[in-house]
Amino acid sequence: MASYLVGKRSIWQHRRRERIPLLPYLLNCVYLLLILLAIPWLVWQSVRKGKYREGYAAKFLGFVPRCAAEDDGRKFCVWLHAVSVGEVNLLATLLKEIEKWHPDWKCVLSTTTATGMALAKKKYAGRTVFYCPLDFSWAVKNALRRVRPDVLVLAELELWPNLIREAKRRGVQVAVVNGRLGEKSFRGYRRIRPLVAGLLRRIDVLAVQDETYAERFRKLGACPKTVQVTGSMKYDGAQTDRENSATRRLAALAGFASDDIVLLAGSTQEPEEAMVLETFRELLEKHPRLRLVLVPRHPDRFEAVAKLLDSFGLPWQRRTALDGAVGEVDDSSPKPRILLVDVVGELGAWWGTSHIAFVGGSMGRRGGQNMIEPAAYGAAVSFGPNTWNFRDIVAAMLEREAAVVVRDKTEFAAFVRRCLDDPMFAAALGRRAQQFVQSQLGATQRTVALIEETCSRQEREARPS
Repeated sequence: MASYLVGKRSIWQHRRRERIPLLPYLLNCVYLLLILLAIPWLVWQSVRKGKYREGYAAKFLGFVPRCAAEDDGRKFCVWLHAVSVGEVNLLATLLKEIEKWHPDWKCVLSTTTATGMALAKKKYAGRTVFYCPLDFSWAVKNALRRVRPDVLVLAELELWPNLIREAKRRGVQVAVVNGRLGEKSFRGYRRIRPLVAGLLRRIDVLAVQDETYAERFRKLGACPKTVQVTGSMKYDGAQTDRENSATRRLAALAGFASDDIVLLAGSTQEPEEAMVLETFRELLEKHPRLRLVLVPRHPDRFEAVAKLLDSFGLPWQRRTALDGAVGEVDDSSPKPRILLVDVVGELGAWWGTSHIAFVGGSMGRRGGQNMIEPAAYGAAVSFGPNTWNFRDIVAAMLEREAAVVVRDKTEFAAFVRRCLDDPMFAAALGRRAQQFVQSQLGATQRTVALIEETCSRQEREARPS
């Protein structure tokens, strides 16, 4: 009987081992089903908004550029993945730090969205940039075979099972940097904890922004020793010098005078532009030196915002109409006092021109956008009440009286009016914001140190004794 039970257990264990490889194929079926169901929406987005028109070979088949480090004489390859514009910007400081300390390492970067790709090509010109494959098993296998990375670095929370599993099967170290896990995502992952725990245990480094996120990852089953609190890299990427060349160039293009007061609303979504325009129109007569810069979050809304501007009947200008205009600023023909920034990737520099800032995506269901950049420049920062994507940053800024929450159009107008009527209030608010950002620096260096330590440990373990 004992031998029979042992035999049955062995058969069960063998079958269990055989079932494990089925997971990638089950995921493939789920992904295909979701794509089939989404085809009408994808077609509509492609026709109406120009999305999802490129990168199919990379996304569905893994035909990314061949970019192994040995091809250019280097010995180590780091594959960094950023989903869209925010993450592409975020990885700039990490990439700079890696290349500073390890010029012999080859760094390549992937992204998912068309806007992310456009920015990455512009921001990282001369480096290898490509669309990340979708999480189909054949696509990620082909991509990993072509890139042959030593380390796969995922920004914030990109947990794709097939990609991570195949990377580990090939001996690639996997790191999540600037990790965060919101309360809503945490509750969702808890429902499938056994699957998530197995995935998290394959990750070698989980560098997270704060202890709250760290504890959530541990509760989901991550190995405690892999979870490290490094702080947010978004602080390190923030520019604090208003005299930087990019900001000065944009200010010259826009024709900003030294006594102009710039109100900038960045990463806006409907109906935030209308709120800002109404406030601007109310205050312009009393404050003729007030200038307004609008930077919508999504490029596909540029035309809708342009129509909104026309409906207000105020003179305005597009950013794309300013190229080549440096040196042509003439006091006798002043620029319109409203500027629509209809290009991608410049918001960080535009924040440096602002005196009063509104961070969009915070009045609706978006959950807020990055408020660190205007704070770092010392602008008087405001945002709406819905900022759960940046809950910890918001809490810290409000605790230090470094920002103001405006819950509706009336409160926003009152905030802007107070900044204009009481410049000392605006200056003190901006000064506290800048000091707060400066106190949070250093996450990027800590993250690179963790990646180095993990790679060194792997090298030691692989070395014959």
